Amino acid sequence: MQCITTLLLISVSFSAVGLNYPAITLFGYKESPRSNLNLFPQWLSVLERHVYEMTAEGQCDERVFNRCHQREWLEFLQSIRQMSADEQIKQVNGYANNKDYILDLENYGVDDYWATPIQFLHNNGDCEDYAIIKMLSLKRLGFDVNKMRVVVVQDTNQKIAHAVMSIDRRNDILILDNQIEEVISHRNIFHYVPVYSVNENNWWMHLPE
Repeated sequence: MQCITTLLLISVSFSAVGLNYPAITLFGYKESPRSNLNLFPQWLSVLERHVYEMTAEGQCDERVFNRCHQREWLEFLQSIRQMSADEQIKQVNGYANNKDYILDLENYGVDDYWATPIQFLHNNGDCEDYAIIKMLSLKRLGFDVNKMRVVVVQDTNQKIAHAVMSIDRRNDILILDNQIEEVISHRNIFHYVPVYSVNENNWWMHLPE
């Protein structure tokens, strides 16, 4: 699995820096919020391209992604808008997980590429692409972006880098993972070591106690 390996190097470079960490949180690791999102150009590019795609006009037979190509996604979100928040989270997770897993190298000819929701829906994608569409889907449904993150982890079972989405919910942190069918509490996952996490406003470094 080739996902988010490049940005793992950023987190390693910060691990030796003396930071003051608050209470233990995600996956039982300490974390510290940081505001310099310029360290994550792929993430910023996703957000910028997503805004453009949500406003671009065009015909459905065009190869360039535009408003017409969003129809399936937006219709799905509208169909679950009246459901409870918990059910919306479950539905969004299942909707994304039904897409096929494809490496960035096959899709885009590069080892690491963060796709927008529209690109993901048309091309499928890898782990961070599932996490991104889940976060931006829930944002469009009205969930607080400050309670959601794309989380880069080390999978200790498979010994590879991986990415999931997390959301703070009722004094818990729920994990939406393309490798796990259900939405489950972070307390029930023992094989992920969080490295860093990011949302639209901040990023967090994670270190063991």
